[in-house]
Parts: sequence; structure tokens; C-alpha cells
Amino acid sequence: MSDRGDHTAVGLRDATAEDLAGITLIHNEVVASSDAIFSEVPETSRARQAWFEERAAAGMPVLVAHSGEEILGFASYGPFRPWAGYRETVELTVHVRGDSRRMGIGRTLVGALLGRAREQGMHAMMAGIDGGNEPSIALHRALGFTEVGLLPEVAIKQGRRLDLLLMELLLDKER
Repeated sequence: MSDRGDHTAVGLRDATAEDLAGITLIHNEVVASSDAIFSEVPETSRARQAWFEERAAAGMPVLVAHSGEEILGFASYGPFRPWAGYRETVELTVHVRGDSRRMGIGRTLVGALLGRAREQGMHAMMAGIDGGNEPSIALHRALGFTEVGLLPEVAIKQGRRLDLLLMELLLDKER
């Protein structure tokens, strides 16, 4: 892995199946090192492949930030809820490799997803964030998301109860 100063040129593109190993590594790093994902179990390559195929089949983007062949972060959105009434609302996922945070990669990934969601005619984008994840909350606020709900103690990780903060951005409203 490179350290922070080695990322000279960061690019952004649609993910391919070849990126899944890097995406899985980042996902599992986040699971192991933070509360950003409410899971305690690393994800298998097969599960991440199924996730990728489901997004592709639904026409939902998966983007990667990269430096050369290295995957530095990924972002996607998927259905917020499975019922038809939510068809114009999506839920965002964004994760950046530990040594690549605080470099604007998350902001770039989310910004690109917002454009894609608008192009697809989506009305609202939701973000479910650990209530104690101040950097993620600040990022979403800076991008225009507002807090719309707090679900206290709905998750458990490492024996600790965690709050889920829901943030929303209405995509067809002027900021």
C-alpha cells in the first residue's frame, strides 16, 4: 500500500469486475477498523461479486477512485427500500481506503454519484451513517445533505450499541 503522499494522480471511473478485489479489501478494512459498516464479519469475494452484479442489473453505478492500478475508494447507490413507492429514492455507500482519507476522494466519489442519480431521475438520496462518525457527517453536510432522523441504539458492534443517523439530499432541489 502506498502512504498518503504517494497518490499523485487520482482518477475516477466506473468499476469493473477486476476492481472487486480492491473494493472488497476496502470494505473489509472498514468493517475491521471502524463503525462505518454495522457488521463484524469480513465479506467474501463471492458476496461482493453478487453485490456488484445486483447493482449492474439494476442500472445502479459503482464508481472507484484509483491511482494507477490501486483502488483508493469506491461508492455506489442502491434502492433505499424494496417497494415500488421508493423507486426514486436511493441509498448511498461510500468508503475510502484508510491511508487515502482526508484527500477529497470521498467528496469526489459522492459528487459523481449525485450527478448519476440526477441523470437517472432520482428524487432523493439517503445516507445511513454511524451517529458518531463526525468526518462522514461533516462530508455529507458539506455536500448538502440534511439530518432527517436519528435511530438510537439500533445496531450492535463489538458489544457496543450504535446509533444510525439518516441524512437526505433532495436531488431535484436547488442548493
